[in-house]
Amino acid sequence: MAMFIDVKADNTVIAKTPGLAAKLVEVCPVKIYALGSEPNTVRVVEDNVDECTLCDQCLQQSPTGCSVTKLY
Repeated sequence: MAMFIDVKADNTVIAKTPGLAAKLVEVCPVKIYALGSEPNTVRVVEDNVDECTLCDQCLQQSPTGCSVTKLY
């Protein structure tokens, strides 16, 4: 469980845009996202969440499909 950051991905939003899941995996510098088991979905790699640099790349790609919340 992450202590400092909570990252969520809404696959109902992400799946509506072809290629978005792959783009989220590509842009994250610390590999928080991995491709999901369903087509055009992602899963959050919980072990990497606290490595988030708050770079905003995922939010730029999908402002409604991703959320990053500071827990401190």
